[in-house]
Amino acid sequence: MSFVLRGDEVGRRTIHVEPRANITADHQSAVASAYFNGNGMLSRTVALLLFLISLPIIVATILAVRLTSAGPAIFKQTRVGRRGRLFLMYKIRTMRIDAEAATGPVWTRSNDPRITRLGRLIRTLHLDEFPQLINVIKGEMAIIGPRPERPEFTHMLQAALPGYLDRLAVRPGITGLAQINLPPDTDLESVRRKLSLDLMYVREGSLWLDLRILACTFARLFALRGPRINRLFGIARQPDDAPADADLLCHDLLGSAPRGTARIHDRRRVARHGTPQRAFRTDVDSALADSTEALP
Repeated sequence: MSFVLRGDEVGRRTIHVEPRANITADHQSAVASAYFNGNGMLSRTVALLLFLISLPIIVATILAVRLTSAGPAIFKQTRVGRRGRLFLMYKIRTMRIDAEAATGPVWTRSNDPRITRLGRLIRTLHLDEFPQLINVIKGEMAIIGPRPERPEFTHMLQAALPGYLDRLAVRPGITGLAQINLPPDTDLESVRRKLSLDLMYVREGSLWLDLRILACTFARLFALRGPRINRLFGIARQPDDAPADADLLCHDLLGSAPRGTARIHDRRRVARHGTPQRAFRTDVDSALADSTEALP
């Protein structure tokens, strides 16, 4: 079965997947490990158990946020999921309620002034990510996988970084190989480095690798982190050193450059090199373009 992605708005914003009979290549299998064909139920079961165990911590954190800052404690944000589907990701709010009122969508910076005092502690302990277990239970995310990106950024990154959309062949995760090995994104080069590890995980994903990433993630909750810990669990990885395309200016992600600087894919190249991987990226690219009008 192959897929073509179509933008549509039914209830909340989403991108539906419809079969198309005249395409015979299995796009997902061409990009991702066969492990991802059957790990969904296992991930949801583990997420349900972790959610029940962590529920007291989640409730206590929500109450603390409500008592120390104005606005809702749970923050919902549109993200791009598997095969280009849009979904609402849940997080515990760590910023001011008007964090993007003046700037629009931008990446979080080092020592970001929008983060509340309590929010810094919550982020350090990664407690803000716990509500995403609900997304895993709903089948929108996995426990392990590439981090889901916002649609506003995905449009620019897919133009700047070849192969970026291949990470959408699997469900996005709460934690992952790239998150364990690399610091948070700050610029285009940091995204490129994480993409290298994301695609490594997409190609080589397995239950044994997931178990080691999960164990290393739990160790990080207790401040046990760094290259030595990663090597101990056997998940230390280095991204390739190929430079990002210098012609593509994605400083919009940091709120510092004029819009409209990202270059659009040359569709003729896709036509000339019509591999399953390129076809998969083109389908998702079209879906994201179709969904632009549905975005706030």
